Amino acid sequence: MDFQVLLSDGALSDLERIVAYFAPHNAVAAERLGGQLLDTALSLRTFPERGRIVPEFRRPELREIIFRSYRIIYRINNTDHSLEIVRFWHGARGFPRIPGKNRGHSSVQSPAADRPSGFGFRPDS
Repeated sequence: MDFQVLLSDGALSDLERIVAYFAPHNAVAAERLGGQLLDTALSLRTFPERGRIVPEFRRPELREIIFRSYRIIYRINNTDHSLEIVRFWHGARGFPRIPGKNRGHSSVQSPAADRPSGFGFRPDS
């Protein structure tokens, strides 16, 4: 059974900031990067344990996968088969701040193939 993928408010804000940073230089590339980061996060629904435990925290439920220079940090909840994307963090930014459980979040359930091309997605509320 696939896991439900949730985006924390912080992760959504991170993603928006990443796209906004690159957009003035190349809007198409910025949209593509945002979409690729989101696609990578959504791919965790089928095998969330594939990410490594975040070394700074050493908690088994807090994991990360790397996409280019970005750390996609997420929290697994095996009880309800969900995972929460906590941060999209550029590796050059140093130590990430990880908020506590169950702050605000948006459900992102549609497969990448079902959403429009580019970054213009609408997470379910």
